[in-house]
Amino acid sequence: MAQDELGFERATSRIARNMLWIALLGTAVALWAGGWKWGAGFLLGSLAAWFNYRWLKRLVEALGGGRRPGSVWLASRYILLGVGSYVILRFSPISAAAVVTGMFVLIAAIFVEILFELVYARKRTVDHQDL
Repeated sequence: MAQDELGFERATSRIARNMLWIALLGTAVALWAGGWKWGAGFLLGSLAAWFNYRWLKRLVEALGGGRRPGSVWLASRYILLGVGSYVILRFSPISAAAVVTGMFVLIAAIFVEILFELVYARKRTVDHQDL
C-alpha cells in the first residue's frame, strides 16, 4: 500500500473522530446556551455534515479507484439534504441558525486536521534535520 493511501486513511479517520468530538461539544454548548431547540438544531446540522462527509469520502474513494460514481447519486444526495433542510426550517420549532451552525462541523474538523498535519509535518522536518 502506498504512503499516500495510508495518509488518506489516517486523515479521514481523524476527521471523522474530530467531527464526533466537535458535534458533541457543540451540541452541549448549544443546549446550555439556547435550550433544546438550539441543541437539537446543532445536532441535526452535525448529522447533515456527517452524511455529507461520508458521501464526499465515498466520491473521493471512487475517483481514486477509477470507478465513476453515478451522476444520479451525486444529484440525489443534495436534493435529499435540501428537502430535509426545508422540512426542518419550515415545519419545525428547531432553531434554523443552530442547524446551519451544526453544518459547519465538517469544516471545523478539517481545520483541526490541517493544524495537526502542519504540526506533524513541522515535527518531522525538525526531527530529520537533527539527523
